[in-house]
Amino acid sequence: MDSRRNFVGKVAYGLAGTLAAGPTRVLGANDRIRIGIIGAGDRGMELVNHVRACSNTEITGFADVYSKRLETAAAVAPGAAIHRDYRSLINDPAVDAVIIATPQHLHAQQFCDAIEAGKHVYLEKAMALSVAQAKQMRAVYEGDRRRHVVQIGHQACSTGHVTDVRQYLSRPDRLGKITAIAMQMHRNTPVNKPQWARPALLTPDLTPDRLDWAAFLGDAPPQAFDANRFVHWRYFWDYSGGSVFEHMSQQLSFWYGTLNLDIPQSATMKGGIYLWKDGRQVPDTVSVTLQQPEEILVSWVSGLGNNQLGVSEDVLGTHGSIVRASQVRYVPQKVNRPDLQEAVGRTAHIPQAHLQNFLDCIRLGGEPNCPFELGYRVSIACRMAVDSYREGRTVRWDPQREEIV
Repeated sequence: MDSRRNFVGKVAYGLAGTLAAGPTRVLGANDRIRIGIIGAGDRGMELVNHVRACSNTEITGFADVYSKRLETAAAVAPGAAIHRDYRSLINDPAVDAVIIATPQHLHAQQFCDAIEAGKHVYLEKAMALSVAQAKQMRAVYEGDRRRHVVQIGHQACSTGHVTDVRQYLSRPDRLGKITAIAMQMHRNTPVNKPQWARPALLTPDLTPDRLDWAAFLGDAPPQAFDANRFVHWRYFWDYSGGSVFEHMSQQLSFWYGTLNLDIPQSATMKGGIYLWKDGRQVPDTVSVTLQQPEEILVSWVSGLGNNQLGVSEDVLGTHGSIVRASQVRYVPQKVNRPDLQEAVGRTAHIPQAHLQNFLDCIRLGGEPNCPFELGYRVSIACRMAVDSYREGRTVRWDPQREEIV
């Protein structure tokens, strides 16, 4: 497809050619990989546990804008250096790779700076908050000539489900012509505990002298200090893409990867804030439709007030279906394949598999399970959905201009 075919050709090489990559330590198959964590919040510290589950690794540093988080991180890894500015961490020669686990609006600049500093990068999802940021990141990534490993944190791409699905896709006659992918993601919480609400973190010591507010804002619109915005950043469009970036991106990345799907031709998103009138801007109940250039219609329905339907995806072909929930199943369409029987995937997976894949690629080479280009396509698709919702219209992707129109 056009967007994939021209991924390299449309890079702004005039900018990328001026980048000066930092020195790179050549790593062997048995070398210890020294990792710095940018963003020591809940997800960043969860990934510390994943690092520790992988052999021959070391946490050498933490960077965060909030001093209380750095104090917690120092207690967890006493030997690690503490940095109030992530740029200090990425310029530390004792760091080989970084994990970026910050709010989505900060990803682009931190990614670009880390690549320019000569670090391998594991970047939490979604990759970029805007099209402009995604392009900026692409220019730096291609300017680096892929000398450094980049893994986007869509961890489903490293689960055993990938192996199961590819087994069923290996014979095209099992699925036939795929025309639709129906995805859903439903959650529920107690009525007094809204999704993403973390009031316990709004403590009296969350003050401007302990939080670098300007660093948190980054390139987002200026705002007076607001502890609620910092703690509940997922509520606000300036820093987050809401459930589309948090949840749909995870499910979409799995199928964009296994089916090698391109950026959508168009996107339509409807919904609203039906549950929690607590000042949030992002909707809690949504329906997204993506028209794919491969002649596949992708739908995603999500609600955060009832978990009866759970989380699942159905890939629908003329000869059969792949159903993915807690496990993967193949179900034949008897009208076209009466000879085939239902089958269940059984490949196991481990929580740290995605990070382990990142480390393996650093040591041994090869493409990671969720490479930059996959994260790029998913980011654009998610941005299209959000823009459709906010503008109240169907939006389209112009592959020549590489813009949402």
